[in-house]
Amino acid sequence: MKKISLLLVLFIGLINAQKLTSHEMSIINQGDVNTALPIYQTTDANQHKTLLSLSTEADPLDPNIAVLVKRMKESLLSTDGGVGIAAPQVGINRKIIWVQRFDKEGAPFEYFINPVIVWRSDLQNLGPEGDLSIPEFRDQFYRSKVIQLEYVDLKGQRYSEIVEGFTAVIFQHEIDHLFGILISDKKEKEKNNSYNKVDAYQKSDMNRR
Repeated sequence: MKKISLLLVLFIGLINAQKLTSHEMSIINQGDVNTALPIYQTTDANQHKTLLSLSTEADPLDPNIAVLVKRMKESLLSTDGGVGIAAPQVGINRKIIWVQRFDKEGAPFEYFINPVIVWRSDLQNLGPEGDLSIPEFRDQFYRSKVIQLEYVDLKGQRYSEIVEGFTAVIFQHEIDHLFGILISDKKEKEKNNSYNKVDAYQKSDMNRR
């Protein structure tokens, strides 16, 4: 029964994931598929429009998605200290992100397909954020200290986990990208009297997204 339920969830997810368009496939497969894709910038009008667009679900079993995932990692590794990237930042409005897991030994980079934050803690912390797609921009933002995340991998396997600290900040930042939310437009003016400075942001001064 449990196996049937998992298959049903995967089937529904595949239905919701629209096939890649010919334009998307041309971007994903342009040039050498083992190299980084260019990172979109807000300074370019057409690229800015893509960054502001909503992303749709990705089919984890599509071979083109595997190529996109690989190339996104190369794009992130090509940056000077980037800790996360979202598919819209390479021109594809699909729900895929890479995050550096500072909450794990060795701080590995990991990908996440169709990530969803299903719960956020009320407790928030304030810290600086930058963005690989927004030149020379940095500001202070409130983010939930702890989140619960659900996502799938390239085999369609579904996962759920609790993430906290600086890594939770990166997840929230990158998932914002999937909704067309850029930190340059983000207005977080709410005051939080329970705010306490924590170690979560110590690494952010040394890294740009």
